Parts: sequence; C-alpha cells; structure tokens
Amino acid sequence: MLLNVDKVRQYFPALAGEWTFFDNAGGSQTLKKVVDRISEFLLTSDVQLGASYGVSQLAGERLALATRSIATLINANSPQEVVMGPSTTMMLRVLSICLGQTFTPGDEIIVTNCDHEANIGAWVALEKQGIKIKVWQISPDSLELDLADLEPLMSERTKLVALTHASNVLGTINPIKEIAAFVHDRHAMICVDGVAYAPHRLIDVQDLDVDFYTLSFYKVYGSHHALLYGKKEHLLRLPGLNHYFISQTDIPYKFQLGNVNFELSYGMLGLCDYLSELAQIHYDNQTAPDLRNQMVQAFDLISIHEEQISDRLLNYLNSKPNVRVIGQSKADRNFRVPTISFVVDGMHSSTIPLKVDKHYIGIRYGDFYAKRLIEYLGLASQGGIVRVSMVHYNTIEEVNRLIEAFELIF
Repeated sequence: MLLNVDKVRQYFPALAGEWTFFDNAGGSQTLKKVVDRISEFLLTSDVQLGASYGVSQLAGERLALATRSIATLINANSPQEVVMGPSTTMMLRVLSICLGQTFTPGDEIIVTNCDHEANIGAWVALEKQGIKIKVWQISPDSLELDLADLEPLMSERTKLVALTHASNVLGTINPIKEIAAFVHDRHAMICVDGVAYAPHRLIDVQDLDVDFYTLSFYKVYGSHHALLYGKKEHLLRLPGLNHYFISQTDIPYKFQLGNVNFELSYGMLGLCDYLSELAQIHYDNQTAPDLRNQMVQAFDLISIHEEQISDRLLNYLNSKPNVRVIGQSKADRNFRVPTISFVVDGMHSSTIPLKVDKHYIGIRYGDFYAKRLIEYLGLASQGGIVRVSMVHYNTIEEVNRLIEAFELIF
C-alpha cells in the first residue's frame, strides 16, 4: 500500500503556498490539527491547573489526555515517564544537571562525535565537576558507529553513553536496541537523541530499552515543544530542579521549571489525531483497533514513501561525478532517514542554497549544530554540507523540481 500524498498534504496548510520545503530536519511544517488543539485549549481552558472549579478541572484532564497519547506515541510504560518542555537542548541540559548530581569525580560519560551538540555539550559540561568525558568516534570509512570502537572506551566507571538515533547530517540510523543491550551489559545507562529519527519512524522506548530519550515536536509536525523520556525508576531517584517544596516523587513536575507549557503540550494531541486518521484513510476496514497500532500502520506508510523519494534524489546525486554524498548512498529505510547531505567539488556549500532559493525551494547548508562531525570530516572550510531533508509530505514532483534546479548549478 502506498501513501496518498495528496491527502496528506491537505493536513498541512503551509504546503498550499508557493514554497517547497526541503529543510524539514530544521523544522517541519505544522499540522492544522496541532494548531486546532492549541487554539481549543487557549480559547476554552486557558487557566492554571489544580483548582476545584470546572474549567481548571477540564484543563487538567486535557493535559493528562495529551500526555497519555504522547506516552502511546513513544510506547512509554507510564505517562509519568513523559517530561515535556521547551526544547531538546533544554531537556538534555536539565537531565545532565540532575543526573550529574548522582555522579562522583572520576565517573565517566561517553559521547559521540556525530551527534547534534545538544547531546554532547550537556555532558561535556560535567567535566567541571570531575566527570571524565570519552568520545566514541564514527569510522572514517563507513561513517558509522562501531561497537568494536565502544568496547575499549567502557570501564567500570562508565555511567552513561549518549548518542543519536539518527544523525541529522548523515541520515544514518544507529542500531539503538543492540547498543542499549551492549551498554546495559556493562552496567551503564544510555541516553538517545531521537530528534532526527522521530519524524520518520515510530519510536518504541520499551523495545529499545533506552534509559533516556529526547525529541523535538517542532520537527515532528508540531509546535516548538519537546519531550524527554526517562525510565520511571530513574526519574524517581534523580534530584529535581523545581522548587524545594515540590515532592521528589512528583514526576514529571519536579523537572518542569515554571511548569510545562499547557497549550503546546495539549497541541501535540493533534499529531496523534493525525496518525490515527492516516491509518483510517489508508486501511479502511483493516485499520488497527487501537491508537498505538494505528500509529504503526501510519509510520509504515510514511517510511515506504520516504524511501521512494530518497531513492530518486540519491540516484541523481550518485550519478554526478563532482558530488559526494556524506553518509549512506542507498535509500534503504532500514538504515537511513531521508536527510541527505552532500558536497560539490570546487563549490563552497554556502553558494548552492542561494541559487536554489530563486526556484522557491528551501534547502540549507552548514554544520547543523553537529560541528564536531563537520570538523572531523574536514568540511568546515567548505562551509559544511548542503542538506536536503525530506519528510513524508514531500513528493516525487518536488524532488524532480529540485533536481532541475541542481542541474543549473552543478
């Protein structure tokens, strides 16, 4: 079964404009259903939670419903394991401050050199309190993380391994379940940045057996909001950052300074609504009976379509002798997401998006906050990479338009 992209695009009002959006890894377009849910909350229940009067009770019920639905989205064991906040960068910093209080000087954290800085800098900051930071580097040949390179980095003092689920530059999907088992066998925890993965594949934190997981909703068709998942036993034992009188058993609230944004949290119920409808539209009387399995059906459709549009662009780029794809050159959905990066021989990367702009196509160049990776690849002097980041609402026709624009450039 193939995704009906024409129907999909009707859910995204911005797609009716003249621009083609291929900068989705920086921020996807927003579902009208998300906007509608935000408006519903603000216009009919915009009050503080926890009071006895009816509207406050309604607001609390709405936030609880949204949290339960987001827990279903990532398959958390409990809504208490869902901590929502303003950004992945902020949520990882909060986590590092809280988790860092449980470490002692000489303890070790392993980060990679291919992550977004959000899941590196938060942990590197703990060096100030005597935590030792080690770096798990990608292979210079495959540009992938190899467990054989992680093995010698781990010791009895290793407390945490932090890495990305999918690189926001390379597009490579890391085998998180396998890595988590490896890390747990050595009595350490794992923290995964799922920002570049979440728009493309359904997350199952229980199956992955991760200790912590983060994502940004504004890259998953929602508003500027984010999520930190943590296993309940971890969140309960960690010291919180909220006011001294907030109970240390009050999760997720003890991690939500100034409280969570109610309307943006409720708004993400619109994403769950959308995924459910996507399954119903395509599967009709074979639609799964429950929300989680409807999400499975929706993301199956999404991943197949994304593989098709990735294949079109990658085949073109691979055919150009002066173009080098940075990352896997095949579109296989089991190994990469449709975030495609490349460089062109003899061209500074900054010059290419400027020439594409006039065709009303949005792409981007740079390091994308994976600065350590770009420097490791020796691409900083070239302005980093050119990135075309697609999602399921993009079409083959849009890819063909981009290819036509590229033909005029290189």
